[in-house]
Amino acid sequence: MPKHTLTGNIKRHRAFPSKVLGNRRDVLVYLPPGYRRFSTKDYPVLYLHDGQNVFDAATAFAGVEWGVDETAERLIQKKLIEPLIIVAVANTGEERIHEYAPTRGVIDARAKRKKRSRGVARMYGHFLINELKPFIDRKYRTKHEAAFTGLGGSSLGGLATLAIGILYPQAFSRLIVMSPSIWWDDFAIYRLVDSIEQKPPLRIWLDTGTAEPGWEQGRELRNRLIGKDWKLLDDLQYLEVKGADHSEAAWARRIEPALRFLFPPRL
Repeated sequence: MPKHTLTGNIKRHRAFPSKVLGNRRDVLVYLPPGYRRFSTKDYPVLYLHDGQNVFDAATAFAGVEWGVDETAERLIQKKLIEPLIIVAVANTGEERIHEYAPTRGVIDARAKRKKRSRGVARMYGHFLINELKPFIDRKYRTKHEAAFTGLGGSSLGGLATLAIGILYPQAFSRLIVMSPSIWWDDFAIYRLVDSIEQKPPLRIWLDTGTAEPGWEQGRELRNRLIGKDWKLLDDLQYLEVKGADHSEAAWARRIEPALRFLFPPRL
């Protein structure tokens, strides 16, 4: 089993309960360098799905973590990003595909007996906004307004991030959307983007790797966002990584540019 690789000042909240979802999960909170020293300073917050993979190789899928703690420590110390609090929200195993899916959909189209996701990403969003976020805002020195609050994930977590951001822009304004599962439910995310009547104030990092199945769908999603008035290099950053696959290691390599785009140093 891989060794624990937690770096920096990280707090653990075990079995955090949700009445909305009827379950519990671990939550890890990374506090930036200087948090103890500056007793009155408040910080922006980034919430990340699949929290097992965010900080620690001992809990990460296949023992490969994103290394967000090490990357944040380095970028903050070099003043390349604004100091921020990062909340790693663990998935709940078998419930993951239900909580991260914005609509009902077939889980495995190749299976003889088609299993369908309950598609409760809206409820998961309520958990984040009405249960976890108030706790984090009480427990830590946060800038609790949406303008200072981010959400991020990969694969189905990336899909959930974009859907929740569009549905609840009053809570989140900075999104990390890595290799989103655009194919889900016959491209339901396209329909959600197309339904936008007035562009919400969302700043979006979107990426994909060219070794991922259906990676061209990322271009189409980018184009649909542009069609709703997002502007490349302004409030939308899109990246295609040649040869990158659909894996934790690939996403770990992209966390630095994503953080630098969404949390630039304050002048």
